[in-house]
Amino acid sequence: MTDPSLNPEQLQALAAAGIAAPSIHNTQPWWFRTTADARTFQVYADRSRSLPVLDPDGRALHLSVGAALFNLRVAAHHLGREPSVRLLPDTTEPSLLAEFDLGQPATDPDLFGLDLYPAISQRHSSRQPFTNRDVPEAVLGELITAAYGEDAVLSPLEEAGVRRVMELTSEAERRTAADPARLAATRQWLRLDESAPDGIPQAALGPQDHEARVPMRSFTGHPPTAGGHSERFEALPQLATLSTRADEPVDWLRAGQALERVWLVATVHGVRVSVLHQALEWPDTRWKLRDPSEGPGHVQLVLRLGYGPPGPTTPRRAVEDVLKAADDQDSP
Repeated sequence: MTDPSLNPEQLQALAAAGIAAPSIHNTQPWWFRTTADARTFQVYADRSRSLPVLDPDGRALHLSVGAALFNLRVAAHHLGREPSVRLLPDTTEPSLLAEFDLGQPATDPDLFGLDLYPAISQRHSSRQPFTNRDVPEAVLGELITAAYGEDAVLSPLEEAGVRRVMELTSEAERRTAADPARLAATRQWLRLDESAPDGIPQAALGPQDHEARVPMRSFTGHPPTAGGHSERFEALPQLATLSTRADEPVDWLRAGQALERVWLVATVHGVRVSVLHQALEWPDTRWKLRDPSEGPGHVQLVLRLGYGPPGPTTPRRAVEDVLKAADDQDSP
């Protein structure tokens, strides 16, 4: 019979999987706590790592934590546990975003359809140019199914939709570059010190598009500085939007889980992913991202998919800095 309590090594493995998740500007806005019986794993928002200028309502923070939640679910299943999750379990404690009861053994050996655990450490954001090879329809179908499994909709875009979304992203990028407060908030997470445990190191910035077609974010201003360079990107990037029916914190957490599930499935198939988030950071361009022909919905993310370099690793905080014991009263 499975011991309902998790041992220290299992708790460490869970936390390591959680902190490997993607987050906006690699802010890693989470911390974890275990209960005294070591069978419940709690996930908190670290609001000291929020982006009040770029993300005033905390939507991107919840997306980031949601991605960590999915990694925790995958890791729990890998450890032979049934990942029973409650989102926003305590209205009196708004920073507690999720609670995992991990006391029961796993019952479904094929819970996610694929073994996604190895992909947690293999997944990286690639801001590099992709080839002009299309992602096959069969793989896109698996990514759509992965998002659907998390109550979200992944919509691959046709050429007209790609051009519309790229123009909105370019507009948002230009507006951010002209806004000193937003530009400063973006640059705050640029890390020239390669030993920093968070943020975006220079090696992970990637080039700008030489033809100015694919609007990659510039962390160093316009024109890019600090050694920035340009390369030729794919002629027409393969983009997809990730949407939810509603637009509340619980939906943002679900969208974050959908993002990571899609990303891990893509990683298994050798497909690279990067996020174009600029247009999501302005209310008017975010609203224009939606396709009215698809009915009501709220776009949470724009994903760029393709084949190319995997992208470099980005730093992560140490497990001991993120994982708290039940009796530890300190919190970020």
